[in-house]
Amino acid sequence: MDQESAASSIVVCPDGPLIVRGEFEIVTPSGDAVPRERKTVALCRCGASAIKPYCDGTHKMIKFRTEPPAG
Repeated sequence: MDQESAASSIVVCPDGPLIVRGEFEIVTPSGDAVPRERKTVALCRCGASAIKPYCDGTHKMIKFRTEPPAG
C-alpha cells in the first residue's frame, strides 16, 4: 500500500456509524466545510444524532439496524 492510499480510510460499523480516519474534508450540501478537531471521526448513519454529521451514540438507543429484519 503506498502512502497516498494510506492517507484515509472508512470503516463501516455494523448497526453504527462510519469511522473515518486520516486526511479528509467534510462539507455540507452547500459546500461549506464542517469543522472538526480530530483526524478520526464517527459519522452518523441512523439520522438521529443531535450533533450531525457526527455520531452521538443515539443509534444504540433507537436500535438502529443496517440490515433489514429477516422475514
